[in-house]
Amino acid sequence: MKVVETALPGVLIIEPKAFGDHRGFFLETFQVERYREAGITLPFVQDNHSRSQRGVLRGLHFQRTRPQGKLVSVSRGAVYDVAVDIDPASATYGQFVGVELNDDNHRQMWIPPGYAHGFCVLSEVADFQYKCTDFYFPADEGGLLWNDPDVGIPWPITEPQLSAKDIDNPRLRDLKPT
Repeated sequence: MKVVETALPGVLIIEPKAFGDHRGFFLETFQVERYREAGITLPFVQDNHSRSQRGVLRGLHFQRTRPQGKLVSVSRGAVYDVAVDIDPASATYGQFVGVELNDDNHRQMWIPPGYAHGFCVLSEVADFQYKCTDFYFPADEGGLLWNDPDVGIPWPITEPQLSAKDIDNPRLRDLKPT
């Protein structure tokens, strides 16, 4: 697999090798030794799968006191996936990385604990998987406004379908430190 470092510390783009022929393809989506060599050493405790339609934007989410690392991928369709540095002590505070993940490029993104994460759906339907390093705790969930002008994410959709909670997320400058 190919591992690409990004501008955000610890955030990686992973390109697994796919082996294909006229019948289809095969690829490893996780193998503990290879991912450990890439620096992903935290244990995964929960796997999640979501399905969304074109124009849905989920995020930007994080957990305040029990941050989750996430290894994310798409098995069907295409999304624009984003990680945002929300640590005020970080040299890259407020910066983001965005990449298209789809069922043709098989890319994954590793988002270490402590980043906000979100994605928008570019295809008719997208199946999105993520392996998490901690359990989901609803009372610990935080959010960052998807279109915060101080972050400036160039989302490839103009009128996203958002949940009620994502509409009301605070801007980066209004986040309370954990």
